[in-house]
Amino acid sequence: MGLPLVLFLPLVLLAGSGVLFIYRQVSGLWARSAVQNRVVVITDATSGLGKECSRLFHAGGARLVLCGRDWEKLEELCEALRGVADPSKTFPPRLVFLDLSDINCVQDVAKEVSDCYGCVDVLVNNASVKLKGPVQSLSLELDKEIMEANYFGPITLTKALLPGMLSRRTGQIVLVNTVQGRVGLPFRTAYAASKHAVLGFFDCLRAEVEEFDVAVSTVSPAFVRPAGPRPGTRDGPVRKLFFRKPAYGSHPADVAEEVMRVVRGKRPEVLLLDPLPRVALYVRTLLPDLFFAVTGRGVEDRPSAPRDG
Repeated sequence: MGLPLVLFLPLVLLAGSGVLFIYRQVSGLWARSAVQNRVVVITDATSGLGKECSRLFHAGGARLVLCGRDWEKLEELCEALRGVADPSKTFPPRLVFLDLSDINCVQDVAKEVSDCYGCVDVLVNNASVKLKGPVQSLSLELDKEIMEANYFGPITLTKALLPGMLSRRTGQIVLVNTVQGRVGLPFRTAYAASKHAVLGFFDCLRAEVEEFDVAVSTVSPAFVRPAGPRPGTRDGPVRKLFFRKPAYGSHPADVAEEVMRVVRGKRPEVLLLDPLPRVALYVRTLLPDLFFAVTGRGVEDRPSAPRDG
């Protein structure tokens, strides 16, 4: 009886991994078909995640409006997208220069974005500025800069494009946030505060615009790794299941695929968390005293305050 059981378990795992692989492939194809001919605006399109989102939505036949602060990189991205997609099934991306930290220009840029195709179906708020350092070394001006880029920038663009969605009674706004919008960590005071603030805004907005059939979704990974090859991309699903090395954070391509699925299903919230961040979130909610004690004891080294664009 022992030998059949030993043989049966690997077969079950093999079948399960195969079904999971097929489901993900079919789900991805279904999601891409859902954005065909829709006008999709992506901010910070030249970042690792922005590029992956642009690639997926472009391949799905979306009418892309790509926004970013580096015009040269935007043009390079546009040429790369044109080179890998079938021009008979895709639309040439439109490019718009946008610096969300410059609030005074966002209103004018929003009009330029709307004029590209006359409307916006999906807005993907992807732009973000990171900051790490002990609170006593960060000036109030730096705190304000982070709030301008991570909070006021996205909500200003959203408010500028929202009336068109409300009048058409259709549309979707996606916020790519972070788990630090729910869990504050040491040395990230300004960054975590901006992420808490923007998450609160979009949670409230979701309830307000539901009656107009406008969806608001948030996608919150713990950490997005720099762009690069996915671990085990050359391996089959079974090999990846048993032998891939664990990697901290989410690959940009995985987050982009989740954004695509969120747009298809209009899910209100998705958390892309590894086991440790997920446990931390539960402990913060259910056992806050324990969470504060653990994070307090973990503060040993005092890092400097580098700014990460």
